[in-house]
Amino acid sequence: MRVSKSVLFAATLGLATAFLLFRSGLDFGYVIPNRLIRIGAIAIGGICVACASICFQTIAGNRILTPAIMGYEGVFLLLQSTLTLVLGGHTRIVFGNSANFLISLGCMLAYSWALHRWLFKDGRRDIYFLLLLGLVLSMVMGTLAQFVQLKISPSDFGMVQSLIYATFNRAQADQLGYSALLLVGVLVVGAKTLPYLDAIALGKNRAISLGVDYPRYVRLYLILTAVLVATSTSLIGPTGFMGIFVANLTYTIAASARHRAMLPIGCAIAITIFLVAQFLVEHVFNYTTTVSILINMLGGAYFLILMVRTKGNA
Repeated sequence: MRVSKSVLFAATLGLATAFLLFRSGLDFGYVIPNRLIRIGAIAIGGICVACASICFQTIAGNRILTPAIMGYEGVFLLLQSTLTLVLGGHTRIVFGNSANFLISLGCMLAYSWALHRWLFKDGRRDIYFLLLLGLVLSMVMGTLAQFVQLKISPSDFGMVQSLIYATFNRAQADQLGYSALLLVGVLVVGAKTLPYLDAIALGKNRAISLGVDYPRYVRLYLILTAVLVATSTSLIGPTGFMGIFVANLTYTIAASARHRAMLPIGCAIAITIFLVAQFLVEHVFNYTTTVSILINMLGGAYFLILMVRTKGNA
């Protein structure tokens, strides 16, 4: 299935406009400014998820993996659970939304830095060892987060739940500013090195034979992926199967295997899915469900279909 880029971008822009104006009463004092903030969070989150997932799958050489396997979301869940356990109902007072965003971002980036520094300091470990270790650490931190959550009082547990599910309603204008700066920085660095990523997609041996410094660019894109995941998770929360869904839809729709063509399409797809999910949450389900639940249902079903179709190989 092939879809014109212009058609896809026009559809995304049309959905964003419809989301902004639907039942708004043209209220420029409250409704539209708040929706603009949510659209900003959707755009930043969608771009981060799409770029991180496609780049990570290229590096890993596998189309059924997402950066979540590295444990970044586990760090976020453990941090939020621990803060709530220690501070209780004062979490939002002591750590406002912006401070919580910056702390979460800093912790995930510190985790990524420590992981990469330890693994690649001698240059002998490869990407597969990193994936295995990331999977183990993700399971460990997820278990620790569940243990901490069992110690939280029932009255405070609702606060944890509001933080560990993907949502665009808690985003604030200053958070969008921080996120946009990080995103622009990653996109500028990534855009200059996309030809190397295209070579990496051919496989390690072919990339090296083409003169690519394979370990260097793998480390670079792992760092860029970590920044993107940390930014999106801190801003909107964990996104579960979203990355697999977006990346594989992109491979199906894109007419080219070059990342310069695939990444914009992936971003448009992710933003469109987020817009539709948020519209359903607000205007159809009236906030009786969450964006995470809708995305995980859709993404999880697609993941199962993908696994059956590929028989576990990708």
